[in-house]
Amino acid sequence: MKLFPAIDLRNGKCVRLYQGDYDQQTVYSDSPVDQALTFQSEGAEVIHVVDLDAALTGEPTNAEVIAAICQAVDVPVQVGGGVRSESAAEALFARGVRRVVIGTAALERPELVTNLADAGHSVAVGLDAYGDEVATHGWTKRTGVKVGEMADRFAQSGAEALVVTEISRDGTLAGPDVEGLTALLASTNLPIVASGGVGQLSDLQILAQVSIPPSSDDESRRSLAGVIVGRALYEQAFTVEEALECLVAAGANPEAGQGGSD
Repeated sequence: MKLFPAIDLRNGKCVRLYQGDYDQQTVYSDSPVDQALTFQSEGAEVIHVVDLDAALTGEPTNAEVIAAICQAVDVPVQVGGGVRSESAAEALFARGVRRVVIGTAALERPELVTNLADAGHSVAVGLDAYGDEVATHGWTKRTGVKVGEMADRFAQSGAEALVVTEISRDGTLAGPDVEGLTALLASTNLPIVASGGVGQLSDLQILAQVSIPPSSDDESRRSLAGVIVGRALYEQAFTVEEALECLVAAGANPEAGQGGSD
C-alpha cells in the first residue's frame, strides 16, 4: 500500500479544507514547492496534489505551481482537481505530472478517461462522496449517483485506480471510512486509493489490514492500493517516515501497491 502525502493548492498556497468546505480553510504553507521537497526528503515516493481552485472553476489556476513542484522533486506527482478535458489533462502531463485524477468530468463524460488511457496516459478516477453519494464540482454538487455504481462504469475504461474520498471525514482526523472502503473493494477489481480521515498511525494500521478474500484459488487477498494523508502530516501527528515505517510493520508494502504512480 502506497503512501500519498497530499498538497492541496488554493491561491498558490498549501491549504487544507475541513469536510470539503471552502469556507473552513487552514493555510499550512506559502510554498507548496518547499512542502513537496520536505515530503520527498522524509521518504515519500509519490506526491498527491489537488488544485482546489480548478476543482471549483475548471480553470488551471495553479498550473505554474504544479509545474514547479514537478520540476523540484524526483518522485512521481499525481494531480487532481478541475481536469475536465483532454487538453487540460495534456497540459498537466506536459508540465511533468505522472498521473491525473479525473472526478467531475469522469461522471459527465466517461469517454474522457478511456480516451486518455488509450493515448497511453496514466489516469485515475476520483470518487468524492458524502456517504455513498458521489459529489462533483469541488465537492459542491451532489449527484445522486452511488459510489459503487460509478466504480462499475470504469471497470473497463483503462483507469489505473479509483481515488476514493469520504468528504465528511476529509480534514477531520476522525478516522477513515473502513466500512465503505471494504464494501467498495469487494465490488470492484480496480485498485483503490483511500482518502479522508487519517489522523493517527493506528488509522494507517487499520487501512493496511483492510482486505477481501480471493474469489478463486489462483488469486490472493485484495487490499487497498494506497492512502492519501494530509492534515495529520501538517499538524505533526506523525511524519512521512513514521507513516512508511508503520505501513511496513502492519504488513503493507508501501513501495509496490497496485495503483501507484511509478
